[in-house]
Amino acid sequence: MRLERQADDQAALQRTLHEHGLRCTPQRQLVLEAVRSMGHATPEQVCQHVRRTAPTVNITTIYRTLDLLEQVNLVRHTHLGHGAPTYSAHEHEHVHLVCHRCGRVDEVPRELLAELAGTLRAHCGFVLDASHLALSGTCADCSTGGSVTIEREDSTANCSKPEEDR
Repeated sequence: MRLERQADDQAALQRTLHEHGLRCTPQRQLVLEAVRSMGHATPEQVCQHVRRTAPTVNITTIYRTLDLLEQVNLVRHTHLGHGAPTYSAHEHEHVHLVCHRCGRVDEVPRELLAELAGTLRAHCGFVLDASHLALSGTCADCSTGGSVTIEREDSTANCSKPEEDR
């Protein structure tokens, strides 16, 4: 089943790039595969992942490839906080919810913002583009006081009630 998905993904990549007059290079395949397998990843994380298979790929190639894949709508970037952008496969329209306590990132359908978008348009004439939107707040586990440990490559964040709330 996994091999079938990889073949489908590769065929879709080749078709999309060909439609834009671009070649389907091994680096482009590896970068898209890394983004899809990681869910949300910074260029540096993508580079580390790609280097497991292709050790000579450099970070400049990763940035250029991510930019190209975004131009052809195969990936999207979002700023989930301070620092490097985070990329995800452009498989469905979504908004990111980022917990400022534990770092957890969840995706919700963009349609959940339809009412807000309508209100902004009606009252301000503002047309919301939620494609790069990340909302910061407290996830369900943290807000109920549960203790959650999120494993991340750079650190381990522990989410529990603050000392004064215990």
